[in-house]
Amino acid sequence: MDKETIIFALTSSNELARKIADSLRLPLGQIQVDHFADGEILVTPKETVRGRSVFVIQSTCPPVTERLMEVLVCIDALRRASAREINVIMPYYGYARQDRKASPRQPITAKLVADLIQTAGADRVVTVDLHAAQIQGFFNIPTDDLTAVPLLSYYFTGDEFKNQNLVVVSPDHGGVVRARRMAEILNAPIAIVDKRRPRANEVEAQSVIGDIEGKTCIVVDDICDTAGSLVAACKILKEHGAGDIYTAITHGVFSRDALEKIENSVIKQMVVTDTIPLPENFLERTHKIQQVSIADMISDTIDAISNHKSVAKVYQRYDKKK
Repeated sequence: MDKETIIFALTSSNELARKIADSLRLPLGQIQVDHFADGEILVTPKETVRGRSVFVIQSTCPPVTERLMEVLVCIDALRRASAREINVIMPYYGYARQDRKASPRQPITAKLVADLIQTAGADRVVTVDLHAAQIQGFFNIPTDDLTAVPLLSYYFTGDEFKNQNLVVVSPDHGGVVRARRMAEILNAPIAIVDKRRPRANEVEAQSVIGDIEGKTCIVVDDICDTAGSLVAACKILKEHGAGDIYTAITHGVFSRDALEKIENSVIKQMVVTDTIPLPENFLERTHKIQQVSIADMISDTIDAISNHKSVAKVYQRYDKKK
């Protein structure tokens, strides 16, 4: 690792950043984040960044706007302190679900966020499983959208699943590409839940496309927010004769009563990554949720960027683990 590389962790990603820094055998950079009584934010690097390649690690998870503002203030501080290169590692990209005008007079906030990050002075952005892949096109700087699908897939290659008749399920038509990628890794067929969303956080599941009867289903999705959509999809799978139902999620937002819904659902087990930190004692309150870490994948990506190597080889490396 280039000795001029420095890694800073902001408020939401301290634990993930520590794992990444340990993997790279680097100390975390010293940085101070202050939240004042009136809501203003001040971010101050406590060591020199002049001429250095800086990586800022922060998921813009709830409270989304506050986390985003920390990133923007941090970028501005680094730019004014003469950092050579500012790389933003944003495992969870907040506002990604506002990627288009779904109805008249709506904003495209995902594009606004991209503009803000660029205007602040970022040179590169790395994300994980963007809700909509076209968000990459909102940036005019290099943007890498990594995927946790291979990591989630490996969980289902253990002895427990070797003799099971697996089928990978997309909970909607928009997630078919993600489901197909996992299906290829697991050498399994895919199915699709055909559902309608009458309003935000509400779902009416309609039918299932594909053969799931008596099979072990793995429902793969990028986000679990209130869990309403996921639980509805799993319920209709069970009604159509599915066997055990597992879920694989990249971003565990878990808003409102999501945990209660999952605990009371037909889901046997959920696997989620650490792009978003779970609340304290969260895993102790449930027997259904397991967590896997993306730290090694992010550290490999940082190493590739720092040493001017191909980031594409990071993708290939994790796909080849199958």
